[in-house]
Amino acid sequence: MRDIVNHITSLRDYIAELDKLGEIQTIDAEVDWNLEVGAVIRRSYDLRAPAPLFTRLSGYEDSGFRLFGAPAALSGPAHPLARLALSVGLPADSTGQQIVAALADARAVPGIPPTVVDRAGAPCKQNILRGDEIDLFAFPTPFIHGNDGGRYIQTFGTNIVRTPDGSWTNWSINRMMVHDKASLACLLPRTQQIGIIRSQWTAAGEPMPIAVALGVEPGLAVVGGMPLPEGVDESHYLGAIFGEGIELVPAETVDLLVPATAEVVIEGYVSIEETVPEGPFNEYPGYNATEQSAKAVLHVTAITHCDNAILPVVAAGPPVEEDDTVTGTASAAEILHLLRTAGLPISSAWYNPEAALHWLTLAVRRDWHETTGLASHELVAKVAEVVLGGPAAVHAPKTLLVEDDIDITDLNEVVWAFATRSHPDVDRGEFHYPPALTDPLAIYLSEPEQHGFKAGKVIYNCLLADLYPPEKRPAKGSFENGWPVEIQQRVLARWSAYGYR
Repeated sequence: MRDIVNHITSLRDYIAELDKLGEIQTIDAEVDWNLEVGAVIRRSYDLRAPAPLFTRLSGYEDSGFRLFGAPAALSGPAHPLARLALSVGLPADSTGQQIVAALADARAVPGIPPTVVDRAGAPCKQNILRGDEIDLFAFPTPFIHGNDGGRYIQTFGTNIVRTPDGSWTNWSINRMMVHDKASLACLLPRTQQIGIIRSQWTAAGEPMPIAVALGVEPGLAVVGGMPLPEGVDESHYLGAIFGEGIELVPAETVDLLVPATAEVVIEGYVSIEETVPEGPFNEYPGYNATEQSAKAVLHVTAITHCDNAILPVVAAGPPVEEDDTVTGTASAAEILHLLRTAGLPISSAWYNPEAALHWLTLAVRRDWHETTGLASHELVAKVAEVVLGGPAAVHAPKTLLVEDDIDITDLNEVVWAFATRSHPDVDRGEFHYPPALTDPLAIYLSEPEQHGFKAGKVIYNCLLADLYPPEKRPAKGSFENGWPVEIQQRVLARWSAYGYR
């Protein structure tokens, strides 16, 4: 297990670390929560600009509340994955493979449970609101996209629920829209773990207790987007990542523990049968394709928050945004862990963020054919057994297998490998599989597939090792591969002498 580099334990410390890197754009000009905030965040994604921190929101100028946009988006070329790397304690310039490996490594060690600390002094308890004091409209919750059905307060927080028997606590990210001053409309899909736990409470005839923690330490958002197996507590896994438990405090009105440093905690109960309208919402595939429908309602029983609280905001849509960076990277790590456990020769996994969680790329060790004796179609079948059978592959409708001479985090290399190495026939190049668990938001799905949460999957075989003897395998004609080292070094040393800047 790696040493802890830097366990960032609050959103404010995270913002401070990003600010040191030049990755925070503090916006003191007045910005309207109604659409303008969302447009600024979207523009920051497109430019890979520093994350916007809004300090003055129209109608909330004197509240002290702030909004933090693009909390885990891509950054500039010097450290494109800085926000994700810092979230899991790695240096800002870490690569995608290093981040995935760190997360996968932590899956192989025992979890470390949280530490329960005293309510007194916990930042999230600086303000406690109950009864008539509860007013969700007191927060500058943005109306993010022009076609949204309302103001979404939960786009990058952590939903905390526990099974009725107390055996399993689940931490997840699911969108929530403000319905009125004391209730939220919630997307709780029945196939996701929060939906599975809710069904247990419904079977018991009781509303589900829930805490929605907004503005949590950045690692919690990462593990909340990870498809861990049922029964695994994400907070314990986060402890394994850092080698120490995170700090929690008891909630006020529900029997749950919440992050001590959360900016805002909304407590309440999800009704057994009552619903309210929710949506539409511009989601991660990047299209305005969802419609308003009846969703579960969360009745708020208490709100606690820090002084001058900061709400994180994700403007979901075309890549690259947090669905692609956080969910994609965390899901790739879980898949890598499963493939390692199965003993398969996979060196890394990556959801290419530009593909909006529709495209998983697996790097296979170059010696796979010699060490396993398998043909590529046999290796594909073994990978399919692991990857396509469970919840980790909900976002893997299309999977590519390439040898690890390809940098799978470089989309240019992946596209080149796919185009030149995958044979365009169904016996060698592509393998189709029966319907399996899938996310229903993909716009190409039929209505039965959307409602059934199942659709077909395909694996593209871009492997070469079983086609050529080792000494005759095609080699990349790249700068690093095609010239002697001394020539490479000479060219690099003289680059400015050639007139390049």
